[in-house]
Amino acid sequence: MFIVSDYPLAILFCCVTMLCWGSWGNTQKLAARTWRYEFFYWDYVIGVWLLSLLSAVTLGSFGDEGRSFPNDLAQAGALHLGSAFLGGVIFNAANILLSAAIALCGLSVAFPVGIGLALILGVLINYFGAAKGDPLFIFAGVCLITVAIVLNGLAYKKALVGSRKVSGRGIFISIAAGVIMAFFYRFVAASMDLTNFASPQAGKLTPYTAVFIFATGVLVSNFLFNTLAMKHPVAGEPVSVAGYFRGKASTHMVGMLGGIIWCIGQSFSMIASGKAGAPISYGLGQGATLVSALWGVLIWKEFKGAPKVSMLLNTGMFILFLSGLGLLIYAGA
Repeated sequence: MFIVSDYPLAILFCCVTMLCWGSWGNTQKLAARTWRYEFFYWDYVIGVWLLSLLSAVTLGSFGDEGRSFPNDLAQAGALHLGSAFLGGVIFNAANILLSAAIALCGLSVAFPVGIGLALILGVLINYFGAAKGDPLFIFAGVCLITVAIVLNGLAYKKALVGSRKVSGRGIFISIAAGVIMAFFYRFVAASMDLTNFASPQAGKLTPYTAVFIFATGVLVSNFLFNTLAMKHPVAGEPVSVAGYFRGKASTHMVGMLGGIIWCIGQSFSMIASGKAGAPISYGLGQGATLVSALWGVLIWKEFKGAPKVSMLLNTGMFILFLSGLGLLIYAGA
């Protein structure tokens, strides 16, 4: 299987994760023109699962290093399989809330507040679960990102003064998504042998198997979580599953593309975690908040018409976020 062997390449993989995790939300914005987010989310989950399987049977099975996907799956211990699967369930509960928040208040708010909070808590959880990297720089980076999130929340509050189109419920749902999201990565990381991907401990999973089991957890739990979301939506009337099958093929493909983009990021993050460490790999990946905020502000014009102070606060948020991410990279170096 393919294994990252040096730190600079691991950081490059984390940057790809950041771009993927910060960009998949654009597919939801595109689909939202004609498609409820609850329907979009079914396709998104299918895309996540299909990419995880493709990655496992290609990159996870070719080459001489490590165990191939079929062999790794056959020897996997129930505890580690359960840990990766639970990570998928936790992620799905958080991500469906995040999708609801995007529908309510847009990318430039849902991601910085929700995923920014997940970054802060998640880095701490993953550091204490599997310490790697200089704690001083890790915690300093987290502090800067915390201030960046506060600035984004203030920018959103100022924007609400001049607009009644957006409900403050979006921030509350973003916060709930972020708190839950903070825990999923630790369970997936715990299912792997982060110290040796080439010859992992018996019973533990390679990154490719872990991502596949994680994605299976996302898929299975979606029958519960998304069904509840359809019956009790945060906005609009309840919808039935019959409406999903009336969608155009092109609309379904947009949703699947969103899942594929996100899962590429997840796969790269897990592959990089062996060399970069779980807290840094996760933290840099969740720098997606910066990418998504840029999409929201510059492309989707989500702060159009907001007072000047909102844009100044968002500029400060971008600067602090970049500084915090830089400290996370230095912590691992």
